[in-house]
Amino acid sequence: MASAAEQLASNLNFATFAKAEDLKKRLWFTLGALLVYRFGTYIPLPGLNPDAFANAFKGQSGGILGLFNMFSGGAVSRMAIFALGIMPYISASIIVQLMTSVVPALENLKKEGEQGRKVINQYTRYGTVLLGTLQAYGIAVGLEHSNGVVADPGWFFRLSTAVTLLGGTMFLMWLGEQITSRGIGNGISLIIFSGIVANLPHALAGTLELGRTGALSTGVILAVLVVAVLVIACIVFMERAQRRLLIQYPKRQVGNRMFQGDTSHLPLKLNTAGVIPAIFASSLLLLPATLAGFSNASNMPTWATTVIAALGHGQPLYMVAYAGLIAFFSFFYTAIVFNPTDTADNLKKHGGFIPGYRPGERTAQYIDYVLTRITVLGAIYMVLVCILPEILIAETGVPFYLGGTSLLIVVSVTLDTVAQIQGHLIAQQYEGLIKKSKLRGGKRGK
Repeated sequence: MASAAEQLASNLNFATFAKAEDLKKRLWFTLGALLVYRFGTYIPLPGLNPDAFANAFKGQSGGILGLFNMFSGGAVSRMAIFALGIMPYISASIIVQLMTSVVPALENLKKEGEQGRKVINQYTRYGTVLLGTLQAYGIAVGLEHSNGVVADPGWFFRLSTAVTLLGGTMFLMWLGEQITSRGIGNGISLIIFSGIVANLPHALAGTLELGRTGALSTGVILAVLVVAVLVIACIVFMERAQRRLLIQYPKRQVGNRMFQGDTSHLPLKLNTAGVIPAIFASSLLLLPATLAGFSNASNMPTWATTVIAALGHGQPLYMVAYAGLIAFFSFFYTAIVFNPTDTADNLKKHGGFIPGYRPGERTAQYIDYVLTRITVLGAIYMVLVCILPEILIAETGVPFYLGGTSLLIVVSVTLDTVAQIQGHLIAQQYEGLIKKSKLRGGKRGK
């Protein structure tokens, strides 16, 4: 039998949406913030020669800069003030998450609830400033070493570029937090989402242009579109998939009243790590090609040139290494973000238990047993979703934006945002029912 929340969700319609004034305000705020972000991706850094930079970027578009350009919505290809994007913040967040499992002080902060979370967020901001400063200064030095890109190289250009890029990252971090608190969805994820979606029409137009000129056949284009639809359907199904562990609570007495035991579920996502394994794997594999592009290829040893060529985009070694890294990071990041021992301890504190397993260590072992096996399925799913589009890109030459990583981010963020919108609409219906019941109660009382 469907729960009350599921029954309300099935009755949601446009009339309910029209009455949700708070939700509409949140949606308008989110849209306005994303428009500000998109506007900033077209404001170029001062002191650059746009034509010279465009020619220099073409040689690096297949490396890690192409990946960052996808996440930043094309800001890297235009070297805009938002060229760093939100990546320093994401890197700092991941580093802090890793440190919480290693440093006891951070682990204790994580257990302190809201107050500890605020302190950890502050550390994340400090880490963002540090990483953003290093990356911004590195970009400024790299631009100076590119022929004809910088009109007036020197310390003034380095400092102004570093300050501008760091300021853009800090503004995006603040904007993402504002979207999270005053808008709809996760602000950081929506910023990355909007950058990818903004480039999808250009990628589709480029694919159709290749078909018009005869570089791609109509059958290949249709096959690419069919595979994209199948990948999206697979992502939707797998991202919503859960393994629910039955949790029981015994009878308890409060004062003179006896409360019956209750049952609940502990949901374990099939893909606990999310899109992080794909981003990590792509970044690591594209890093050697990027470093080789900035260095002088004639001075490189033969073995290094051979390895970099074998790790080129679409090569067999690249595919094997990509699949292996995705599987590794799926297990690694799941172990970081989900601790079976803490979950078992929390269940024990609240009197809950899994039928057939003693509370405490035995429950933690069972949760770890189940989590390990569903992570195997999650890792296989991630590998297939990311590898199949890469094979199509390598064989057909379709644009980089149609890769599995971009589709995974777009679909995952869309699902999370729609779930939050649905939650607001359900809350709106609950508020309406409560108000009606109060009015009726008041009339009866009279």
